This record gives sequence, C-alpha cells and structure tokens, in this order.
Amino acid sequence: MQTLRIFLEMIKFKHTLFALPFAYAGALLTAQRVPSLHDLFWITVAMAGARTAAMSFNRLADRHFDAANPRTANRALPQNQLSLLAVSLYTLLSLLLLALAAFQLSSLAVKLLLPVVFCLTFYSYTKRFTWLCHLFLGATLGLAPLCAWAAIADTLSLPALSLWGGVLFWVAGFDIIYACSDMEFDRQAGLYSIPACFGLAPSLRLAAFFHVFAAGFFVITGWLLALGPWYWAALGVAAFPLWWQHHLVSPADLTRSQVAFFHCNSLLSLLFFAGVLLDVLTRGM
Repeated sequence: MQTLRIFLEMIKFKHTLFALPFAYAGALLTAQRVPSLHDLFWITVAMAGARTAAMSFNRLADRHFDAANPRTANRALPQNQLSLLAVSLYTLLSLLLLALAAFQLSSLAVKLLLPVVFCLTFYSYTKRFTWLCHLFLGATLGLAPLCAWAAIADTLSLPALSLWGGVLFWVAGFDIIYACSDMEFDRQAGLYSIPACFGLAPSLRLAAFFHVFAAGFFVITGWLLALGPWYWAALGVAAFPLWWQHHLVSPADLTRSQVAFFHCNSLLSLLFFAGVLLDVLTRGM
C-alpha cells in the first residue's frame, strides 16, 4: 500500500480531473447520447493507461532535473522511493493497457495508437529545445476528447477538432502559469519555457490570451453541434474559474499558483462535463 501511495503521488493521480471529464465529454458529444457501458469502460481504461504512462515516463525522463530543482527534489525517483526498473515497468504496463483498450474500441482508435504514444512520450523532451512545450502539452491532453470521439464514431469531424483546440489552449495557458514558479531554475538548467524565455509579465499575458482562444474554441464547438442551454450555461459558469486563476497570480505574487493550477482547472473541467452531460440527457425533452 505504501508503494502504491508513493506511485499515485508521483504521477499526480488527482490531476486526472483535468483530462478525464473532457474525454467523457468527447464521447458524449460524438452522437449526442450516452455511450454504452462497454465504450465508457474502455475509454476510462485507455485514459488511465495513457495518463499513467505519460506521467511515469515524464518522471523517468526528468529525474535529473527533478533532483536539482528544490521544488521537485522530494519526488519519488530523486528520493529513491521507487526504482528506475519499477517506474519503467509501470510505464510499459500502462502503454499495454492503453493498447488493449484501443483494440476494444474502434479501428480508428487502433490507428491513432502509435501517434498517441509518440505524443505521450515525446512531450517530456520538448522543454529541452523549445518554449512551445506548453502548446505541445496542450495538444497531447487535447487527445483525450479527440480520441474518445474517434473511439465512438470511428471517424473525426470539425467539432471534434474544435474541442481538441479548446483543450489545447486551455492546458497551454494554465501550464504557463504553473511554469512561472520554475522560471529561474529553467534558466539555470538551460530548459525552455515561456516564462524562462520571456519573463513573468509577458508570460501571464500570453496565458490569458491562450485562455481567450480556449473559450472561443469551446464556443465554436457548441455552435457547430447546436448544443442547448445547459451547455451554454455551464460554459458561462466555467468562465469564472478560467478568469479567477489569472486573478490569483501576478508577476509580484506567485504564491497561489498551485491553487490556480489545480483547483480552478479541476472545477472548469467538471463544469464543462456537467454541461455536456445535462445537454445530452435533456435533448429532445
């Protein structure tokens, strides 16, 4: 149990609240109905496998940087609480779980498997050579609703791509805010991030700009699918935590960046899913 607790903390299991509700939203919006229990189960399995693999691989790839960074030096690998072999095995097993789920869903899900695995693993290296790493992370997390859509419909469409774009810019925006805390370390370590390259104030403005883009894509998604009042009401309410996280941080005060990162964005994700679910359940009533 102790090892499991350490592992779940290492992969930040609670951060599943960011992507999983959007995966379910993608599945719901595909045909604007509740998918079968079979499909929901295997989408959940796929998400668990994908996220666990991505986080485990990231901890392996960044273990030397984590050990040198005071903020992350107490993580499991730098502290030798888990072995490299164990984390490597967790990564491999998680990828196999993802592959198993893909084969249970659709032929398109299987075709997307290798590109998805590439994104899940390659992201960990992008910070070494480009400040676009935040956008790459957003594009990778945006695969959650996109692949859930593909898993149900066995095809992709413009609304699916719009939903992916919304998640891309939402994640990129809050990842910039999160990266502000590591700006000085990233500069010293020769790592690329938008805060390290451009400074705090321009980075926070760009994060806000990305979130305006995210809101625009979510509006386009609702318009393309002709969604109803529940979706628009939830989107309106979700705009508050999207705005509030920018109120919590400033170039002079980053002490509440963790609150902005986790609480605001978990709430936004759950509100978005609730709006989609209620829209689907009440459709035709």
